[in-house]
Amino acid sequence: MRNAPERAFDDFVTARRSALLGYAGSLAGGDRHAAEDLLQEALVKLWLAWPRIGDGAPEAYARRILMRSAARAAKRSWQGERPTERLPELAATADAAGLVEDRVRLEAALVHLPLRQRTAVVLRHYCDLSEGQVADNLNCAQGTVSSLVSRGVATLRSLIVPAATGVPA
Repeated sequence: MRNAPERAFDDFVTARRSALLGYAGSLAGGDRHAAEDLLQEALVKLWLAWPRIGDGAPEAYARRILMRSAARAAKRSWQGERPTERLPELAATADAAGLVEDRVRLEAALVHLPLRQRTAVVLRHYCDLSEGQVADNLNCAQGTVSSLVSRGVATLRSLIVPAATGVPA
């Protein structure tokens, strides 16, 4: 029979896995396999720290692990496959095709942001954290977060809006 900490960890992973995977995917620039690797690494580290942080803020701790793992992965010399200028055409699908297309375009644009900016934008807008919480995660001042998010969103707008309207960037 499992003990209470194991059940609590399992319940946390069951409840928050998809949100953490989405965050990891954003940090990995839309690469689902890299995101799954980041999440797996984070969950192993979270399990090791669970006795200390299980009653505290495990999701914030997991996000911090993901952020640091993504930063380490970005520093490695081999990045795996390289993105291309153009994505292959997506097959026509049901009504959700526009949403999928927008998400693909956003993930492709996120890759062009520096890691720190990308992390700030994802934490602020995808994870819906306050600037103070993002500052805690990034270990920086709240004004720095505001600046990072502002510049990141401006860059994303310049990359996404022209592509969506057909106007060259």
